[in-house]
Amino acid sequence: MTRLRTLILLLSAILLSACSTPKQDPTRPQAWLKAGTLVTLPAPGITPAISQQQLLTARVKGKTQSLMVLLNADNQKIMLAGLSPLGIRLFRLTYDSKGVQTEQSITLPELPPASQVLADIMLSYWPIAAWQPQLPEGWTLKDIGSRRELRDENNGLIETVQYLIRDGSRQPVSIQHHRFGYTIAIQHLDNQS
Repeated sequence: MTRLRTLILLLSAILLSACSTPKQDPTRPQAWLKAGTLVTLPAPGITPAISQQQLLTARVKGKTQSLMVLLNADNQKIMLAGLSPLGIRLFRLTYDSKGVQTEQSITLPELPPASQVLADIMLSYWPIAAWQPQLPEGWTLKDIGSRRELRDENNGLIETVQYLIRDGSRQPVSIQHHRFGYTIAIQHLDNQS
């Protein structure tokens, strides 16, 4: 009888631990925050809705690359299209309740993976409350004046987003990823005043 109780307790403990283990939602994309640290991105919905045209200029390892981006996000989905400076469509990305769908028209080796582009956009626009549950233990995301800082468990600076206040709303104007060594300057092409 004692063996039976021990076996039942052991099976109960295994079942309980399996129930409490967080499962990766297959509809939610993942991205690297730094080498060895992969996170699941927040849900795609955001309010108020965002609709912007941007010119992104990325500097990586001494090289500069420009990309036009059309960003539309609402309470259900994110749609992102990347165009070359000549207007040639490079990719289209949609993130909704079904997950991420990407269409790549032209392969450019210097472009980061779609989930990485999505992570930078969401780190810039999504509320801290949406990000906090996704971050590893000990990581912080804080708004400090006109910038947002992502720090790891050792308080090391991972990413900095700089903002400009325009028409009463914060708009990101630069993203610097300190660990991956790139900077993205963001020029907003619509609603210029």
